[in-house]
Amino acid sequence: MFDWQDLYFFTVLARTQSLSAAARELQVEHATVGRRLDALEKSLGLRLVDRLPRSRPLTADGRALARIAGAMAGISTEIAQMSRLASIEVAGTVRVSAPPSMAIHCIAPRISALREQHPKLNVVLLPSLSLASLDKGEADIALRTLRPEEEALVRRKIGAVRFALYGSEAFKARPAEQWTFIGYDEGRDQLPQQQWLHQIRRHRPVVFCAGDIPSQQMAARFGVGAVVLPTLVGDNDPALQRLPVDSEAPVRDIWLTAYPDLRRSPSVKAVMDFLVECVQQEPLLRY
Repeated sequence: MFDWQDLYFFTVLARTQSLSAAARELQVEHATVGRRLDALEKSLGLRLVDRLPRSRPLTADGRALARIAGAMAGISTEIAQMSRLASIEVAGTVRVSAPPSMAIHCIAPRISALREQHPKLNVVLLPSLSLASLDKGEADIALRTLRPEEEALVRRKIGAVRFALYGSEAFKARPAEQWTFIGYDEGRDQLPQQQWLHQIRRHRPVVFCAGDIPSQQMAARFGVGAVVLPTLVGDNDPALQRLPVDSEAPVRDIWLTAYPDLRRSPSVKAVMDFLVECVQQEPLLRY
């Protein structure tokens, strides 16, 4: 098998028609061009040039190879152009992990605007309370309400999630000492909003637990109990009303995270910019 670099040197020689001109273009010594040419002839078993005192005219085999190599150079140029376009074109699939409340009420409603700007870009939205493992490729970008500890990650604080206590209109009419409550199960007691729920309910019972916000929200709509929800969810639900409490609700920062190498991708950068804009356009998530 011949050396592709030897072939490249030959194509420059064939185009410039002299060792000195080829050497100048390639920014090497004359002898280097000669060695490359000798190596190519030896690999192919062909004589490609006639070695005259003042010139190196191509032989018939040399002219035939120059035509073939010229076509290959064109292909090489097309490949380089394709690579450059791929590096600047916003296209492909980007996977985004986000808390369900933000995914449903903030990001999904604005996806059409992103599609209009970048029609070849596909966003896969992954609503989850669990932290997606970016190093294992579970997502390319993550929105988190817990500050990322991984030093390798790029992290940026872009907003805040606020909470309040909600109940149906009929539930709100009950005496406060008779209130019942809705929350997560004991496995989520480390969440600030769950801790706040236990603080404000005092001795009053939790009568229903669910691992997701929509289920808790639906139960509250039907009067099962009072529920702690992000204001982004509760304030936008006409079936629920804020309930009075005597302590301040928690606020959780929103962190945008990704790995630096992915951040350099035009597609990932476009989605990260879009997510920042989503949060900044939502009054209930601004600082």
